[in-house]
Formats: sequence, C-alpha cells, structure tokens
Amino acid sequence: MLIPYHAAQAFNVWGEPNYITFTPDKSISSLIVFLSPFYMPIMFVLAGMSTKYALRKRSRGEFLKERVKRLLIPLIFGTLVLCPILSYIGDKYNYGYDDSFFEHYKVFFTKLTDLIGADGGFNIGQFWFLLYLFVISLVSVGIIVLVEHFRKGTKEYSMPFWGLCLLGIPIPLLYQVLSVGGKSFAEFLYLFLFGYFVFSNDKVINTLVRFRFLTLALGVVAGIVDVYMFIWSGKDFGVANTIAKAISEWFWILAWIGIGQRRLEFGGKVSAYLSKRAFLFFSLHFVWTVLFQYWFSGILETNVALLYIVPILCAYVATFACTEMCYRIPVLRFLMGAK
Repeated sequence: MLIPYHAAQAFNVWGEPNYITFTPDKSISSLIVFLSPFYMPIMFVLAGMSTKYALRKRSRGEFLKERVKRLLIPLIFGTLVLCPILSYIGDKYNYGYDDSFFEHYKVFFTKLTDLIGADGGFNIGQFWFLLYLFVISLVSVGIIVLVEHFRKGTKEYSMPFWGLCLLGIPIPLLYQVLSVGGKSFAEFLYLFLFGYFVFSNDKVINTLVRFRFLTLALGVVAGIVDVYMFIWSGKDFGVANTIAKAISEWFWILAWIGIGQRRLEFGGKVSAYLSKRAFLFFSLHFVWTVLFQYWFSGILETNVALLYIVPILCAYVATFACTEMCYRIPVLRFLMGAK
C-alpha cells in the first residue's frame, strides 16, 4: 500500500503541502484518512513485538548495534541521496525552481521550514519512520531493562478482551504529545512498548484470534465514521472526529494481530523473496512515485483517475526493478539497511 497511499497525498483535500499537488479529490483523499489511523501505528506495534524476540537472541548491546546498522545508516543515506530528489521536484513543481538538481542541494541544506520539503527545503521524507523507530528503540531498551528488573521471573499472563480494548483509551490523549509534523513520539512509543510487553504474549494473541471479526468490524465502522466526519460531512466534529480516529486505530491494530495469526503465518519462495527486499522497496518507492506523478502531470491532468493510477503502476515497476538492482550491489544493500 506504500505507493497508492503516498500517491494519494497529491490529491488531499485538507491543504497539506506535497511535492506534487493536483486538484483535490475527496474519493482519493478518503483512502488516506481510512488507512492513516492504523497504517504506521501497526508498524510500531510489530517493531515492539519483534524486539521481544530479537532480545532473546541478542544482548542489548548487539541489539543497539543492529539498530544503527538497520535504521541509522539508511536514515542518513536516504536523507542525503533520496530526499533531495523529492525536495527538488517539490520546488520545481510548486515554486518554479529552474536551476539544476545539484545546485538545489544548496537549497536543501540551507532552507529549514516545516521539514516536509514541498517548498524545496530540508526533509527526511518517509525516513521519519526510521528516525522515530531508532529513537524509540534506544529509549525502550532502558524502559525494558527497568521493567524487567522488577518483574523478573513472572510467568506469561493472559488478559481479558475488555482489558485489551481499554488499553486504547490513552491513544487520543497522546496525539499531540512530543508531536513533530503531526507524528507523535509519545503515541508510537506507547504502541512499541505494548507490542513488546503485551502483544508478544501468545495468550494475548490467542484472545485476539478469537475476537478478530469483532475487532475488524469495529475498526471498519470507526474508520468509515472518521472518513465521513473529516472528508464528506462539511463540518468540523473536533473531539468526536479524534475519538473516531483513535477507535479505528486501536481496533484495526487488534484485528490485524488476530487475523495475522490465522491468515498470515505462511512461508514460501515468494514471501521469502519479497521479505528480503521489503526494506529496499520502502526506501525507494517514494522517489519513483513522485517522479512519475511529475512526469505525467502535464499529460493526464484532465483525467483524475488516470493521473492517480498510471503513476502508481509505473512506480511499482520502477521500484521493483531498482530494488532488485540495489539488492545485488553489496555497498548499496548495506547503505540502505537491507539484510
């Protein structure tokens, strides 16, 4: 969903700056609003769950070294090599910048505004996820050591379904805590730690498997309400809209864990192939999405459907091809954090 999601941002109806800006479209914007409550939060939950298993195989020092290799190095590389392309396209499309790409590097490193980069300024693009995850990993190791010091030797516990539901209550209160560009460190730290301490517990997962259809239904309904309030109603619902978003986020997270245990526990040649390249795909997709939107903007500007779909299809092909090339070059594979 990375490419369709980021391609849709060019059509947003709430005026958010973007590298490419097309005529706002409510239908395409609805995709963003429906996915955004849980799209990245589930990644932090999974990261917390994965950390539980990683620390069973590695010392804390080894884990932190691995975080530098897998997160900090690709963050630096992506910021220096890939994000200037996004910034250049944004400046060229939105503000008519007409100098060369390499000349624009001066603008990239000296223009500090909202860190989005649509105005040509400095940005870290989709690599904000790596920055947040790196910082949260560092902070979480200290919290994990402290907590496990006091609960050492405790057995695996179960938790009733209603208790798991209540764990989502703090989420809307965290949206603005340590928030940068609408992305809250506090919210994602909360989710990461619950991934580590709660959702890595087999008894908890079994509970979520039993209630997976209920949580899915609640997540879908809350998501639809969120989309209606924010996109289609024409009114500002304020706190009610925030609550709908939080309900959608939490129950989608619970649903994905339950559904994943039942439906996504599989292997094979295709999944093995893709899993080795997933991180490279993440790093490369955004540049190709924006480039194809820029190249097709003058050709398909009168047809919204084609202007959305054609760059997506082209970006998939280019991203996969570029991913395969980078995977086969050891230096690039290392700099971009792939195994």
